[in-house]
Amino acid sequence: MTGKNSTEGGNPRRPEGALRRGWTTGCCATAATKAAFSALLSGNFADSVTITLPKGEKPTFPLLEPALGVDFAEVGIIKDAGDDPDVTHGAHIRAHVRRLAPGSGTVFKAGEGVGLVTKAGLPIPPGEPAINPAPRAMIAGVLAEVAAEHGTHPDAEVTISVIGGAEIAKQTWNPRLGIVGGISILGTTGIVHPFSCAAWIASIHRGIDVIRAAGLTHAAACTGSTTEASVGKRHGLPDFAFIDMGDFAGGALKYLRHHPVPRLTLAGGFAKMAKLAEGHLDLHSGRSQVDLSRLAERATALGGDASLAQAIRAGNTAMEVLELCTKACIPIGQDIAKSAQVVALKESDHQIEIELLVYDRKGNLVGEAAFTRG
Repeated sequence: MTGKNSTEGGNPRRPEGALRRGWTTGCCATAATKAAFSALLSGNFADSVTITLPKGEKPTFPLLEPALGVDFAEVGIIKDAGDDPDVTHGAHIRAHVRRLAPGSGTVFKAGEGVGLVTKAGLPIPPGEPAINPAPRAMIAGVLAEVAAEHGTHPDAEVTISVIGGAEIAKQTWNPRLGIVGGISILGTTGIVHPFSCAAWIASIHRGIDVIRAAGLTHAAACTGSTTEASVGKRHGLPDFAFIDMGDFAGGALKYLRHHPVPRLTLAGGFAKMAKLAEGHLDLHSGRSQVDLSRLAERATALGGDASLAQAIRAGNTAMEVLELCTKACIPIGQDIAKSAQVVALKESDHQIEIELLVYDRKGNLVGEAAFTRG
């Protein structure tokens, strides 16, 4: 399942200054489970619950809408994602816990707003709730902890719900990956580190895993929704064939080196592909810049005169460069496509055939390099 419950289509801009970290959906589900199971065994709810995360942190959470029945207990936690632009920030995550016979183990159920896995290639098999392995282990751990405190067995059925999760999931990559009906319960450490590249790259990896498990021979990695729409019209690929690469070309290509798909269409806007052509694998504007001097050199090599080179060096944006070269009949988009393809082939260790497509802001193709292994 996705490594991040984030919106699709590029990286939000990171704010200035120190950022406040938050807690994952898996952390909140674990805390809610501990509070519910404790109440089920003791007969009453505390005002808050504290859990110990894999790296030793001990966050405390207030409880929301506790309910205690004859054979169940349930309670909610409000997720705080800190300063991360996570669509699950503020979500109401609930755990409903019911005791099972000794030896039954921990049985996970998907309640309202938690998705079900329907495609192979994810860490959880089809038919199971979209609760990742790490949160499952954390939940089983708190059940064992609470059971030991009360001198009893930890076997229980745990149903995790996210109020409104089905609507939230429409803003995530879950539908594309075959996770239906809600969001995923995620997290390995329990902590949300704002603007974490690792989380986005993990989502790229899961997308590739699903593509491979489905037996697709052609995938597409695009930098944003405009290029994705254009590639969709060009090749007619199913939605799950698209890798939500965003700015992380390196994250996609390095994973494909060891987990190849026979053919890859790599597509992006002129500015981002110009960065890739110069060897940048992180295409975010805050971590790599378009080299206008280098674009001027490219234009000159393609037949541009000195005045064009001067205008390019004095330009403000890559798109301005593209407009200048287009007016002068200089095929700089084609040159960028070929150079970016060379970088992509090298980064993937020539394990896959790569087509490189370059688009302008309106989705018009301005450069292409045909499928090759190099």
